[in-house]
Amino acid sequence: MLAESALNGVGNTPLVSLQKLLPEGAAEVWLKLESGNPTGSYKDRMAVSLLTQAMHRGDLKSGDKVVEYTGGSTGTALAFVSSVLDLQFTAVFSDAFSDSKRRAMEAYGANVLVEKSEDGTITPELIQRMKSRAYSLASEPGCYYADQFGSSDVRKGYEPMGLEIARELEGQLDVLVSAVGTGAALMGTTDGLEKAGVLPNVIALEPLQSPLLTTGKGGPHKVEGVGVGFEPPFLDRERVCDIRAIDQAAAFNMCRRLASEAGIFCGASTGLNVVAAIDLAEEMGPGRRIVTFGCDSGIKYLGGDIFS
Repeated sequence: MLAESALNGVGNTPLVSLQKLLPEGAAEVWLKLESGNPTGSYKDRMAVSLLTQAMHRGDLKSGDKVVEYTGGSTGTALAFVSSVLDLQFTAVFSDAFSDSKRRAMEAYGANVLVEKSEDGTITPELIQRMKSRAYSLASEPGCYYADQFGSSDVRKGYEPMGLEIARELEGQLDVLVSAVGTGAALMGTTDGLEKAGVLPNVIALEPLQSPLLTTGKGGPHKVEGVGVGFEPPFLDRERVCDIRAIDQAAAFNMCRRLASEAGIFCGASTGLNVVAAIDLAEEMGPGRRIVTFGCDSGIKYLGGDIFS
C-alpha cells in the first residue's frame, strides 16, 4: 500500500479470536489488536483526530506548541502526529509510568517534563499535579492544550474502530467491554457501532486497587492509562450497563499468558480487559460474542512490573 504519510498507517487493525484461552462452553471473545498502529497503541486514532481537526479549524498551525499531561501512550501518539504535522509537543509525564514511554516520546521529538511519584504508583494526587503543570504551560503564548479529557475530537477519533468491528463481525456482537481512562475509546467505539446499527451491551472496567467508579474512592495502582482518579469525562453511564473492578495482579498475569500462549504481547490495560472478557464469556455461555481492546504493545512495558 502506498501512503502519503505515516498517518495513513493508523486504523484497520485485526480482530483476533481468543478461543485458545477460553474454557469449554464459553462465549466467543474477540480482541481488537491495536498494537499494529504506528506507535503501537489505539491512542494514535485519537491523536490523528484531535490534531488534524484542530488544524482544520485554524486552532493550530505548523510550528505551534502542543501541550498535554500523559501516562505515555497518549503522549507518544501526540508526539508522533505532531512530528508529521510540523508541530512541537511538550508532555507532562511521571516516573510512575514506564520509562520506555518517555524515551519513545523523546524519539518523536517531544519535550518531556517529569513529575515525581511516590513509590512509583499512580495516585489521584499525582494526576492532579501533572494536570496543573500542563495547564500552566498551555497558558503561555503560542501554546495549544490538546485536552485529551475534554475535546470532542478525542471521542470521534475512535468511531472508526466501532465501524471496523461491525464490519468484521457482520454486526453480530453482544458485549463491548473495556477499561476506561478518559472513557473515549469505549464510548467512541460504541458510537461507531451504533452508526453501523449494532447495539451491544457496554461494560466499563477499572483496577480493583482504584475502584473510584464502583465505590467512589480511588487509590494507588499500576495499570497505566486507566483509573485516573476522577470520573472519566467521556463515560456515558446511561449507555453503560455495568462497571466492574478487576485486580491488577490478575491483569499482569493475563499479559504473560497472552504472550506465551497466544502470541499477543500487550500492556496491563489489555490484560485487565481480557480477564473481564473471559469472566463474561464463562457467565454468558456459548452462542454469544464479546469484543474487547488490545490497547497497546507490551514492548512499552518491558521495564516495568508486568514482565519482570
